[in-house]
Amino acid sequence: MEFQLLGPFAARHEGRQVLVGSRRQERCLLSVLLLHAGRAVPTERLIDLLWNGDAPASARGTVHTYIGRLRAALRPYGVPVETRHDGYAVEQGPHTIDAREFTLLVRQAADAGDPAERVRLYDQALGLWRGPLLADVADDQLRIRLGGSLDELRLSAVERRAEAQLTIGLHDRVVADLTPLVEEHPGRERLVATQMTALYRGGRQADALELYRSTRKALMTGFGIEPGAELQTLHDRMVRGDHRLDRPPGPVYAVRVDDQWLPWSTSGHPALEFCNTYAGWGGDRLPGSDWLRGYATLAVWAGHMDLIEERLVTRLREQALRHPDEAAATLAEARQFRTNLYACLTDPGDARAFKAVAGTVENAARHSVFSRGEDGLGRWQPSPSAGLRLPVCAVARSAGELLADPRRFTVRSCPSEDCGWLFLDTSGRRRWCSLATCGAKRTSGGH
Repeated sequence: MEFQLLGPFAARHEGRQVLVGSRRQERCLLSVLLLHAGRAVPTERLIDLLWNGDAPASARGTVHTYIGRLRAALRPYGVPVETRHDGYAVEQGPHTIDAREFTLLVRQAADAGDPAERVRLYDQALGLWRGPLLADVADDQLRIRLGGSLDELRLSAVERRAEAQLTIGLHDRVVADLTPLVEEHPGRERLVATQMTALYRGGRQADALELYRSTRKALMTGFGIEPGAELQTLHDRMVRGDHRLDRPPGPVYAVRVDDQWLPWSTSGHPALEFCNTYAGWGGDRLPGSDWLRGYATLAVWAGHMDLIEERLVTRLREQALRHPDEAAATLAEARQFRTNLYACLTDPGDARAFKAVAGTVENAARHSVFSRGEDGLGRWQPSPSAGLRLPVCAVARSAGELLADPRRFTVRSCPSEDCGWLFLDTSGRRRWCSLATCGAKRTSGGH
């Protein structure tokens, strides 16, 4: 069962809308219980909300009648409405509630270390909103009483998503997303600051300064206050043309391919490159150190490494936009495979890691075709039938070939505390990875 509260009320079972014929107040009552899922809502509280403090003498009996109807309507779908003391509760269960999903996704986004992952999670959370909370069953006053914290969380999520977008260079998208909001909420200086920065980085310095002036005027007129110190400082830096406000630099040890940042090539083998990150695996994570930020990056990397044909990269990226959930699942699979592969390559005795990698390699073999290349030679290639999993299948085949090659025993991990990149040492004499800075740093430290 799926309940949608972030917009017009809807209840669906296996894609079919149910509870269509229920009364508006019944749907409103159910919505209140769903917003408090797992907790009892006292009957007096329900009466106060449904009649906004002007309840008739029969209100308690009416609520009891509504509960009975809701129980009968929801029973076939396994959604119980329980009586608890002098109140009622809808238990948390296998049914989904978009308001609860929204809250969980926002929490996950706030905890995500990679800005691109934060943007993806915030996009997913904000995409659940289809309009004002309970648009067709609650008036404005009830909506404020019920959803004030949700509305604040929504605005906060928009702000934090925009800040994450700025860190990965998506200033044009920030401008488009925030333009209607900064006019509606001039008192949210964090929102205004982010929009000003996005305009500035897009070459629109005059528009950024004009936004500051209009915000200052709104604050003075509406509240009799000047903008806060942070917003004033941002304005002064823009007037001076502070170069530090320009587009943030790319991640460390990265190259730009198409519109994506990819890690430098350091190892000489695609399976090892897949394991490597901008900042390696050792030490503290640096900003942007995980290059597997989104599905687009995975697809572009696979094309860049000649694991899949370039013409397929664009097709995969378009398909990922049409099927975001499938793309997210593939990205999660790629990350897990990378973790297992790194463990397998750094510890030949790790049977668990080898078994996990072997499972992905065997699956990739089932999605492979033997075709003739332009040079006249035959080769195994991942089949387009793999769909969005094509890049994972491609790198899994490469990993399988390496694990079946004696060179597998020449794989070394850079010993630098801040690195850990993998590379092939067929000569038996290399110690550091090809960045050289690792060894230089170690030597300069007197070791």
